[in-house]
Amino acid sequence: MASPVTEAEVVRVRVAGKVNLALRSGRRRPDGYHSLATVFQAVSLFDEVDAAWARPGQFTVRVVGEQAAQVPTGDTNLAVRAARLLATTWGVNLPLGADLVIRKSIPVGGGMAGGSADAAGALLACAVLWDLDVSPDELRALGAQLGADVPFCLAGGTALGTNRGDELTPVLSRGSYHWVLAFSEGELSTPAVFGKFDELGLGTDTLGVPDGMLNALVSGDVLALGRTLTNDLEPAALALRPHLASVLEAGAELGAVASVVSGSGPTVAFLAANEPAAVDLSVRLSSEGMCRAVKRVSGPVPGARLVV
Repeated sequence: MASPVTEAEVVRVRVAGKVNLALRSGRRRPDGYHSLATVFQAVSLFDEVDAAWARPGQFTVRVVGEQAAQVPTGDTNLAVRAARLLATTWGVNLPLGADLVIRKSIPVGGGMAGGSADAAGALLACAVLWDLDVSPDELRALGAQLGADVPFCLAGGTALGTNRGDELTPVLSRGSYHWVLAFSEGELSTPAVFGKFDELGLGTDTLGVPDGMLNALVSGDVLALGRTLTNDLEPAALALRPHLASVLEAGAELGAVASVVSGSGPTVAFLAANEPAAVDLSVRLSSEGMCRAVKRVSGPVPGARLVV
């Protein structure tokens, strides 16, 4: 292991945001969590996390890019917590520290796992930087301690998540799917949305992904997939952000195959029939002036990966 004082190496990891094709939630459990059945798809909207050596016990982060000012840079930052957890779990008695830089493109508090993506990026970048003997499965288990979405951000692709969404089963998906993402001003915290979900008395006793979704993914049938998109948290997100109903309606009128609030929102994901349709939808939706920004992405894409 190189000296943490003289080492000049920087390890860079690129990590994708996600869209929940389906998100089914049970009622609040005694432990405060909700049992979930969700189908994740990683999409081509990326954050990058750089990790460089720092003095032993020193963990810092600097955030640049879109909405950087909204990301905490102290010990509560999820990427800093990830680096510390990795050091204390897999680097016992080693002189480890890290200076992190996060380049943001995934929206903050947007329901696309931006914070979890940064944690996943920090785990992989620091594991490589410090030359730790930790397997992908072990890294995902560590990530689950930080947040339910972190294991998927490490894995990427398309996957079924159960329990809190952290227990993953890969899902076969054929072809590429084209999405138009509508970003709203501000953010929605996941605890606030689940709080409203509980207040509204929502939740299902029987968890499972919609009939036909997995077959649609296997066959690459965009129209069939569109018919199965669902999010049990959507009513709660709409109750907290009523204007999202207008965004959803606009996308339908402008030609989207289907739409869904991504995760806890407020990002709205519109499924397009193909790439030209996505281009047309993004231009027309942007002209409506209803959103902070509109972005075209595709999926599935890999999870956290080193940038050479």
